[in-house]
Amino acid sequence: MHTVLEALGTIGIVPVIKIDDGAQAVPLAQALMAGGIPCAEVTFRTTQAEEAIRRIKAAVPDILVGAGTVLSVAQVDKAISAGAQFIVSPGFNPHVVSHCIQRGIPITPGCTTPSDMERALEFGLEVVKFFPAEQSGGLDYIKAIAGPFPTLKFIPTGGIHGGNLVRYLAYEKILACGGSWMATADRINQGDFSAITALCKDAVHQALGFSVVHWGINTENAEEAAKAAQCFSTLFGFSLQEGPGSIFAGSALEVMKFLGFGKHGHIAIGTPSLPRAMSYLERQGIRFNQDSIKRDPQENMTLIYLQEEIAGFALHLVQKK
Repeated sequence: MHTVLEALGTIGIVPVIKIDDGAQAVPLAQALMAGGIPCAEVTFRTTQAEEAIRRIKAAVPDILVGAGTVLSVAQVDKAISAGAQFIVSPGFNPHVVSHCIQRGIPITPGCTTPSDMERALEFGLEVVKFFPAEQSGGLDYIKAIAGPFPTLKFIPTGGIHGGNLVRYLAYEKILACGGSWMATADRINQGDFSAITALCKDAVHQALGFSVVHWGINTENAEEAAKAAQCFSTLFGFSLQEGPGSIFAGSALEVMKFLGFGKHGHIAIGTPSLPRAMSYLERQGIRFNQDSIKRDPQENMTLIYLQEEIAGFALHLVQKK
């Protein structure tokens, strides 16, 4: 998969932007970055799209910016000239797709039927836009149609909002979701960038779905761990489940049989997507202990520790099932 598309997948949310005034482009991009979403799809629905992309790339180089609603080869060239890093089209135009491939820029054309998806595969594409998502059957339709196309991933756009975002992103065939609810044209025109930042933060937190899964308590040895676990069971009726390195008292307390990570123990933070969560935290300057990674039999990462402790507790991310 193209590195740009991989990057979109680690972000998970692609704001679809309609800019009527090029002067609003840079503060908008800054608002998206401040909200934790370092990408944008600037639609060619207005004459300001090309100029907006050019201004964004010049002033906010760290943001991943693409061109949306691209309907012609000429628009592809204008978008690339302005600095666009990916192209999105509402439907499957073979001339546009071929030209993007020739220019070496990733394109996600709109595909809603098996025939569209077969054509995408013929052109060597691995990711397509599913548009309009909700009106075309939504996630249930994507799940029903994805079976014959095991290598294809989707970016659903159209009708996506805070209420259904998490449900879409939980499906492994969804690379990211596109939507305009965070940065509507009205908010952009009114210059309400603080609201855009707040909505972006809310969308990111919904997508990452962080929650405390359990607390780990360090002890010196197995005997001490057994005593502590039994105390929790006696006092609160928690059932005990013993493993090779720890004893769970209930589902939220893990008593370690040794001095594990952290001065006092560890806190497990669950997320529906470890790669997206890691990418988000790395953008905040968080470092990870690469030696702590655990994987399942399919080599999918299931756990990783943060490098730093908080109040004597190590923190690790764990993949929610």
